[in-house]
Amino acid sequence: MKAPAHVTATARTTLATPPDGFHEPTVYVVRPGEDPWEHAELREVREGLIETAHELRAEIAVSENGIADLLRDSGEGAGDDQADTGTKNFEREHEMSLTNNARGMLLQSEKALRRLADGTYGACESCGSAIGKARLQAFPRATLCVTCKQREERR
Repeated sequence: MKAPAHVTATARTTLATPPDGFHEPTVYVVRPGEDPWEHAELREVREGLIETAHELRAEIAVSENGIADLLRDSGEGAGDDQADTGTKNFEREHEMSLTNNARGMLLQSEKALRRLADGTYGACESCGSAIGKARLQAFPRATLCVTCKQREERR
């Protein structure tokens, strides 16, 4: 990953995790013409990510209990017909898919929080240019600028 233009490799290694979870707003890159990040904006993004992470952890715990129940019930189907067995299998697979999706979103949220803490939030992981404040405010877990995301989706 390329470093943002204003952050040198040596400067990045000296950045310590700030006590409030993000650095001075001038550390984070913005697109040309955008206003720099403000403390209130960064705090809002960080608090939203923390709240989302807590919600996802709770959702994952409930889903894992549901999956465990479905797995226990799968052995009790001696009298079930094929439709009942198929329904149980579908429910189990669906619950597992939802849980895996929540885990992925949790990892993305935690990664965004780490990027806020290390000063790389807002920089595209592919090209190093600014992702854009509007994009990050709409989707705070974004790690790619629009151009790189479009390129990735075409593959």
